[in-house]
Amino acid sequence: MAGRVLRVHAFAKINLTLRVLGVRADGYHELRTTFQSIALHDTLTFTQHRDRSLPFVLRCDDPACPADRTNLVWRAVDAMWRAAGRRGDPSGLRVRLVKRIPMQAGLGGGSSDAAAALRACAALWDVGDAKMRRAAARLGADVPYFLEGGTVLGVERGDRLLPLADRMASWVVLVLPAFGVRTKDAYGWLDEQRAGRAGGAGRAGKAGGTGGPGGNDVGNDLQTPVAAHHPEIFRIIAALERAGAEPAAMSGSGSAVFGLFGSRAQAESAARSLSRRRRRTLVTRTLTRAGYERRTSITPLSQ
Repeated sequence: MAGRVLRVHAFAKINLTLRVLGVRADGYHELRTTFQSIALHDTLTFTQHRDRSLPFVLRCDDPACPADRTNLVWRAVDAMWRAAGRRGDPSGLRVRLVKRIPMQAGLGGGSSDAAAALRACAALWDVGDAKMRRAAARLGADVPYFLEGGTVLGVERGDRLLPLADRMASWVVLVLPAFGVRTKDAYGWLDEQRAGRAGGAGRAGKAGGTGGPGGNDVGNDLQTPVAAHHPEIFRIIAALERAGAEPAAMSGSGSAVFGLFGSRAQAESAARSLSRRRRRTLVTRTLTRAGYERRTSITPLSQ
């Protein structure tokens, strides 16, 4: 028999800027990035069973999404179980994940799902904020951001966060190619390019390897090395710029490309013009920090 049921939304992000300053002694890359929340979101429903002997179960509506211990949601649940002082594997809980944020797109879906799981399990098991935030930092560099939201500067691994003034609200066109990009590959290609091993592969951008074909530089150091392997990235950026996007760039490690527009009509027109057989377009908008906080609040469905 089910006990408490909670629902929480997990929102995507774009990187307005992403500078990779070098490789740290611990093997991670030193970053300086500006995160921005957008309204595209996944939905997670947590059902706590009265019978705590039942095993933990994670279900996802996207068959491409793993529903085992490799999923960050699973790892977040396990981290909070231990933070609550419980032994063994998590039990007595079922999580249903409805995916809308595409995977391997640079939109932070997995990290956002993990942050949502941390918040929900903290509520279910009475875990304090400090323990929850420590668990977030251990799960991944992007996870702490999704406990904040809005416009935030991330430094060091991207996990030291400095809130910024909310930027002007914008409509966002997301262009999603048929291919994904693994974060590990994107950073590896950048390291190769900087070491001179990538040679002249791909189209050169502006100084620092951040530019697009229209000369627009929003500071994503991963954009050129990824586009060297996937030239469609630069073609999409150019098309968004022609449609009036200010700016247009790849988000994070890709493969999603975003363009910011001043009106919904402009954004929807651009999305229609960029739609192709082997790519998807979505129209959404940016979220302020206050708006993010409201929308990520936990909704009890039953007690």
